[in-house]
Amino acid sequence: MRVLDLTNRPAPVTVNGVTIAPEAIAAEAQNHPAPKGKPGMAWQAAAKALVLREALLQEARAQNITADPVELEEGKWETDDEALIRQLLEQAIPAAQPDEAGLRAIYEGSPERFHGPSLFEAAHILFAAGPDDSANRLLARQQADAVLAELKRDPRRFAALAKQFSACPSRENGGLLGQMASGDTVPEFEAALSVMEEGTISQTPLESRYGFHLIRLDARVRGEVLPFPAVLPHLREAQEKAEWVRASRAYVGELVARAKVTGIDLVETSWMEAKQPA
Repeated sequence: MRVLDLTNRPAPVTVNGVTIAPEAIAAEAQNHPAPKGKPGMAWQAAAKALVLREALLQEARAQNITADPVELEEGKWETDDEALIRQLLEQAIPAAQPDEAGLRAIYEGSPERFHGPSLFEAAHILFAAGPDDSANRLLARQQADAVLAELKRDPRRFAALAKQFSACPSRENGGLLGQMASGDTVPEFEAALSVMEEGTISQTPLESRYGFHLIRLDARVRGEVLPFPAVLPHLREAQEKAEWVRASRAYVGELVARAKVTGIDLVETSWMEAKQPA
């Protein structure tokens, strides 16, 4: 007769006597990526997330809150549990009221952070390769290097080489992308445009999620620093969110500290690091 060794089984995860099913933790772990070969980290993160969720739900029920789900987007509504957690936090954490003098101090401390969009006129040649296709990315980089060598010999061939080699529809127009504003393209592309000199071609191929680009910057108009009244609504909203996050972290930390939790160590990870379960 085979005797099962139960000594190494993990202790059940409980919150104030309520057990969180191992199956629920395993399902939630799919939402918590972990380094390759370390699946235990995903399990730990999932267990912590579900512990926090259970503690919040228990507190919402203790406060006699009745779930009132709202529509998140057309046809998609909160679950009752999601509604209970939202309503609990809304009740426990008052809306922040940032002081305008404090907001002005933030603005005046680094006004260069608050500027309007820059405008760019540029052209590119795209050598396409998917982000996970290492063989094609190597080939795309080699092709980009070869075409860049041609451009260094004769920059006037940019339009002809774009038409011949680019994987972007803009090749039919010599690679011209038209006028673009900040935010119109991927961050790495915009970052390159921001540091290039007008009338120049990128010195090395730019890598992005789409492949490799050879870029020519034709013109740039940098955005002006915005006046405080124009910045104020956005700055107020950002501070309200930041203050809410700080207050939420403190509230949930106190809530979990009062709970009797077994089977998982919550000391090493804050509640904000353990994402809410999907």
